[in-house]
Amino acid sequence: MGKKLSEMSLEELWELFPIFLTEHRECWVQWFQEEKEMLLQLLPSKSRVSHIGSTAIEGIWAKPIVDILIEAPDQAAFSLAKAALVERGYILMSDSGERVSFNKGYTEHGFAEKVFHLHLRLIGDHDELYFRDYMNTHPEAAKEYEALKLRLWKEYEHDRDEYTRQKAEFVGKYTELGKRTAGSF
Repeated sequence: MGKKLSEMSLEELWELFPIFLTEHRECWVQWFQEEKEMLLQLLPSKSRVSHIGSTAIEGIWAKPIVDILIEAPDQAAFSLAKAALVERGYILMSDSGERVSFNKGYTEHGFAEKVFHLHLRLIGDHDELYFRDYMNTHPEAAKEYEALKLRLWKEYEHDRDEYTRQKAEFVGKYTELGKRTAGSF
């Protein structure tokens, strides 16, 4: 039997879980809805659950990983949500105190059929919503984002951090445009 995920180095994890992109799949919305329904039963009341990331942008190639933003209404709910997610078997990936990330669907043999990244934050820490909505209302910008992702894919296939860093300027620019053109969430 191979190593457990918790025993693997970052390089081993990147090798087992490379970046790969696929054409947009309609099933991602359904996967999000199913996960959202389960999460809302698990999370403290007044928590907000949103579909973010490239799988939430209509028609573009994306990693087949559904990103979910969970916004807790206050610090007590945040702590309860974090404990509930750990108890439910989500893998705690990072915890800065104000932002916590979880994964689901990562196995010692690679990706499961359905893979999720959960981002736990307090309500109001949701820049991803502005980016998502801007991309969905500006298809030309979404196609530009898709082209950037496709260009970076093979070069950073086994370096998720650098892949993300290379997209940061684009994401930041369009997040700010989204903030200027959108209402509040």
